[in-house]
Amino acid sequence: MDLTSITPSPQQMKALTHPVRVRMLGLLRIDGPATATTLAARLGLNTGATSYHLRQLAQAGFVDEATELGNARDRWWKAAHQTTTTDTAGPAEPEARDTLDAYLQSVVVVTTERLQRSVEELPLLPEEWRDATTYSDWVVSLTPRRARAVIEQLMAAMQEIDEEDDDEAAPFVLQLNAFPYPGKVGSGS
Repeated sequence: MDLTSITPSPQQMKALTHPVRVRMLGLLRIDGPATATTLAARLGLNTGATSYHLRQLAQAGFVDEATELGNARDRWWKAAHQTTTTDTAGPAEPEARDTLDAYLQSVVVVTTERLQRSVEELPLLPEEWRDATTYSDWVVSLTPRRARAVIEQLMAAMQEIDEEDDDEAAPFVLQLNAFPYPGKVGSGS
């Protein structure tokens, strides 16, 4: 997988407006290359639907065929990038803004499901992983300029993290959700 990040254009983003495709891309990033059959079983879909979604992701540049793994019978797919970033300032065109909104809804659905699963699995984790887990939030008053600066600092810190090649290392989710408190900006409050 290319260790770069992709910031999709509005046209590319259309491929990620379906939660199944966001989940699928996440699985390929975390678990590595897979066939449509394997992904179908993991996602509870039929292989025809899975193949369709993979083709949509491939056309948008999010996945590539893993030709080194394929054979005459099985077609393997891999993620093309490690991360996807989103410019929420987005385009001015209404259709492109609608696409951005649909994409963000898909991301929130998948992120919420992942967060819920992590809470459900927390009692099953070894103590050292429980100690390394947090569900914290901070609400602070900031100007838009300062809020953007804080986001940039946090993203820079996250990008500087070196992955560990250790038997104890496991995929570890770091999520950055930063937004004005709902109902407190632009509503006269």
